[in-house]
Parts: sequence; structure tokens; C-alpha cells
Amino acid sequence: MKQYYVYIMTNKSGTFYTGVTNNLVRRVYEHKQKQVPGFTKKYKITKLIYFESSPDVMAAINREKEIKDWRRAKKIALVNTLNPAWEDLSAEWYESNNVKQK
Repeated sequence: MKQYYVYIMTNKSGTFYTGVTNNLVRRVYEHKQKQVPGFTKKYKITKLIYFESSPDVMAAINREKEIKDWRRAKKIALVNTLNPAWEDLSAEWYESNNVKQK
């Protein structure tokens, strides 16, 4: 069954990026390696702090839009529900610049 992920990433200064993908491991790796041109590369967004999954692509897209419309305080509260220490949830996903198979 296909899964879709809504995720929030940040950088050292706490800038948020919210995205949606069908392959979270690959997409986070691309952000960490700065392979994604634009906002995440410019602001060095490399730390995964929140994600959720859905089997429904439209539900995931709608959830991404919903989160993007929230004020910063509400996003912080969401992250704190899953990850109050703001650890990088993807820290152990990669070895020697090769993506682990998940």
C-alpha cells in the first residue's frame, strides 16, 4: 500500500519548511544533501522534526496546505506533540552518504 508523508523540517535558526512526499527517506536525504533547489537549499533546511503519513494522496496534500497556513505557534505545538526535544528524526536513516532501505 502506498504511503504519503507530510513533514516539517528546520535549520539551526528554527526556520520551518513543510512538504509532502511519497518517499520520506529519499526526500529528506535530498534536503540534507542540498539537492533541492530553492527555499530548503538557500536556508539550509536539513533537520526532520515532524512527519505523519496517510494512504490517501489528497488527504496528505490537504494536510500540508493546512499546516502551511498555521501560525508558527501552532506548528511548534504540533512538533512538540511528537518530538518535544526537536531531535532530528532522520539522524540514523543514512550511512556513509548512502540511503538505507526502509
